[in-house]
Amino acid sequence: MLGGGHSHALALRMLAMQPPRATRITLVSDSSYAPYSGMLPGLVAGHYDYFATHIDLRRLCSGLGIRFIEAVVTSIDAGRKQVKLSGRPALEYDVLSINIGAQPDLDTVPGAREFAVPVKPVSNFYRRWQSLEQRLQQRQFKAGAGIVLVGGGAGSVELALAMRHRLAAHDMPVRLLCGDQLLMGYNAGARAAVRRACQRMGVSIHEQCRVSSVMAGRLEVVSGERFEFEELVWCTAVVATDWLRDSGLRCDDQGYLAIDDSLQVVDHAGVFAAGDVAVQLHNPRPRAGVFAVRQAPVLAFNLAAYLEGRPLRQHRPQRRFLSLLSLGDRQAVADRGPLWTSGAWVWRWKDSIDRRFMAGFVELPSMSSDPGEPAAETQMPCGGCGAKIPAATLRSVLAELVEQYPATIDQGQLGEDAALIEWPAGQRLVQSVDSLRPLLDDPWTMGRIAVLHALSDIYAMGAKPHSALVHLSLPYAASDLQQRELYQLMSGILLELERAGCKLVGGHSMEAPELSVGITANGELAPGSALPKTIASAGLKLVLTKPLGTGTIFAAAMENRAPGEAIKAACVSMLQSNRDAAEIARQAGVLACTDITGFGLLGHLLEMVQGTDLCVVLRADQVPALPQAQELAESGIRSSLHPANVEALGRQLQEPAVAAQQHPLLFDPQTSGGLLLAIADSAAADIVVQLQAAGYAAALIGEVEPLKAREHIRLLD
Repeated sequence: MLGGGHSHALALRMLAMQPPRATRITLVSDSSYAPYSGMLPGLVAGHYDYFATHIDLRRLCSGLGIRFIEAVVTSIDAGRKQVKLSGRPALEYDVLSINIGAQPDLDTVPGAREFAVPVKPVSNFYRRWQSLEQRLQQRQFKAGAGIVLVGGGAGSVELALAMRHRLAAHDMPVRLLCGDQLLMGYNAGARAAVRRACQRMGVSIHEQCRVSSVMAGRLEVVSGERFEFEELVWCTAVVATDWLRDSGLRCDDQGYLAIDDSLQVVDHAGVFAAGDVAVQLHNPRPRAGVFAVRQAPVLAFNLAAYLEGRPLRQHRPQRRFLSLLSLGDRQAVADRGPLWTSGAWVWRWKDSIDRRFMAGFVELPSMSSDPGEPAAETQMPCGGCGAKIPAATLRSVLAELVEQYPATIDQGQLGEDAALIEWPAGQRLVQSVDSLRPLLDDPWTMGRIAVLHALSDIYAMGAKPHSALVHLSLPYAASDLQQRELYQLMSGILLELERAGCKLVGGHSMEAPELSVGITANGELAPGSALPKTIASAGLKLVLTKPLGTGTIFAAAMENRAPGEAIKAACVSMLQSNRDAAEIARQAGVLACTDITGFGLLGHLLEMVQGTDLCVVLRADQVPALPQAQELAESGIRSSLHPANVEALGRQLQEPAVAAQQHPLLFDPQTSGGLLLAIADSAAADIVVQLQAAGYAAALIGEVEPLKAREHIRLLD
C-alpha cells in the first residue's frame, strides 16, 4: 500500500478487523505523519496542535500488526511487480494499492516553482508557516508585503481566513487571488457568507485575477496588476505525479491512474488506486478528500476479496456532498446542493466530526492472525539443521547481491564450509559477536542497525573493521516471501558493511518464529594501539556521543505507546555509525573508551572504574536523551532489562532504586548506542565541539575523582 492518504488510513483499519489470510500487509509512506486535510486550517489558525491534525502512521501500523516503511517512492515497475524506493532496495508486491495523492502544479506559471510555497506536501508548507510566524514576532518582514494565496477553492478560502485569524495581532494583509470566481460550484448563499467572513476578518478577495508570472517578492496578473508578498501560498489545481506515465500502468490523458468502479487500475489485475492519484473513468469526481474517504470501504473489501478470489464490489461515488468550511474564528459555513447555513454551531459540528475521525486512528482494532504463520495444512517447521534456509533461496539472493556489492562479498568463499581470512602481518585480531531480535518490522533497517551495533565494539577498541560473518533467523513464510525478506535484510547488512570497508566472508541462516540478526565482526589493530576500557587516573572528563532512550522507546512501541516521531528519532540515532566518533576520539588522545549497549550508561560506566580507586561523578542533567524518551520513562515505561541493570549496580551506587526512579534513562539498555569517552580536562571541550560538528549529539556529562567512599559512581542532579 503506497501512501498514507485518507483512503489507505481508513482501509488499514478495516483490513485489520478482517485480515486476509496468510498475507503480509506493508504500508510505504514518505512521512510517518499523514495530515488530515479537514483540520489543516484549524492547525494554522491555532485551534489544534500538530499531532491532533496528523495521523501517526507508524503507530497506527504497529497497533494493527502491519509493516510500515518510511521511504520515498521513485517509480513503479508494473511488469516486474516492483516498487522502486529512494535510497533503499525495491519492494516486490503481489497486490498493490496506490494512494499517494497528486502534486501541486507549479510549472504553468513562470517563477511559481521557485518563489511560491505549495500547500502540498503539508509538512513543507507548515514549516514555512512556522518560519513566517517567527519572522513576524521578530518584525523581520517588509512592510505592506503581506501574504498572497493563489486559488479560489475551499482550501484556499479556509487557509486565508485561518491565517488572518492567527495574525490578528499583526498588521499583515492577506489577499486571496482567484483565477475565476470565488468558490465555483458552491451555492450563492454559502459564497455570500464566505464573502462576509472575509470582509469581517480583513481578507481581500480578487476575482478574475489569473497570475501570469512570479518573481522574488512580487507577482503579476494577466491584467498587468502587481502584488507584493512576504509569502506566496499556492493553492491551485494539482497534477499527476510525473513517473506514473512510465510505470506501465494505465493512465488517462492527464497522467492520472485510470481505474474502473472496482477501484482497480484498468488492464492491471491486482493493482488498485484511490484518492487524487486516480480518476474513476465511469464516475469521475472532483479531487476532494471526501471522495477518498468514501472509497476506503470498497478499497478494503476489494483488496481482501482479490486475494481470496471473491467477487469485487463496485463503488458509486455520490454526486452531492456536505461541505463544511471553517471561517477562521471558530465559525463555519455548511453547503450541500441548494442548502446552506453558517455560524459558530456549524464550526462545533465540524470540530466534532473531525475529532471523531481522528480518534478512530488511536482507538484501534487488532490483527486477528499472524501473516507470518505457516498455513495449517503445511508440515510443522523442523529444528536443528532442518531449519536452515533452502539453498536455492540463498543462491538466488546472493547472486543478485553480488552484482551490487562485488567488493564487499568474498565471492570465492560463498560455497566453502568455513571462512579463510587473510590477516595482515603485524596486526592483531579484534573479534566481537552480537545478535538482535527485531525492534522494527523493517528487515532492511534492522540489517543496518545490527551491523552498526556489532561494529561499535570494534570501533570502541580503536580497531578497523576487516570482515564479518552473519547468522540469521528468518520468520516462517512462503518461499517467495522469505526470499524477499532475505533480500531486504541482506541489502541492509551489505550497505553498512560496504560503508565500513568490511567484507562479508560467510554465515549461517535458518527459519524461526521471529527474525533475529547476528553479526560476528573482525577488526584489525596495530599492537599497542588498543583503546582501553578501564579508566586509569583521576582528573579526566567524560563525554557521551549519542543520546539515551532506545530501550524505553521500543518498550513503549511494544505497547503501541511510542509516538512515530520518537521511533524515527531513535532509528536516526541507531543508524549513526560510531566510526567517525572513534576516529575523532583517537586523534584527540582519548584515554579510555567503551560503547553503551545493553547494560545502560551506568552499567558500562561501572565497568570502566570497577576494581580501581576512582569514582565517577555523573551530572545527570547533562546527559542527552532522545525526543520523548524522558516523557515515556516518566510515564512508567521500562525495558525488560531495566530491573536487572538497576540490580547490577549493587553497592557501587548509593541507593540505586532511588536513582532508577529519578533518572530511569541512566539504566536504559541501548541498541547501537554511542561511545563513552574519558579524556583529559584540557581537551574535553574541544572534542565535544568536534563531535557536534560531525553530527553527533555529544555532551560533557561528568568527571573522574579519587574514590572517597565505597561507591564508584556518584550522581549529581
